[in-house]
Amino acid sequence: MSRTRPKRPLWEPGLVPPPGGLLDWRDSKHYDHHHTRPCALCGHSTPLRSHSGEPAHKACAESWISEHPTEARLGRFASDVQPKRQRDDNHA
Repeated sequence: MSRTRPKRPLWEPGLVPPPGGLLDWRDSKHYDHHHTRPCALCGHSTPLRSHSGEPAHKACAESWISEHPTEARLGRFASDVQPKRQRDDNHA
């Protein structure tokens, strides 16, 4: 019989730096070796992933935390924030 280790949660409370602080994204879970996706904040392509698995540049995430410290401490991230609209993005 083989034992499986319990999965480590993607995010643990307290790992969010104070506003203006830097994130520690040295762990490989913050890098997707196979896919680049649009950043949830700026829309540019990135292989980086947030603590919750969302595509995000580290600088964009740090900026978002500085602007939304309460939401960041509660474990929320950019999933509620839409990237800025492009001028050529007219669906009318």
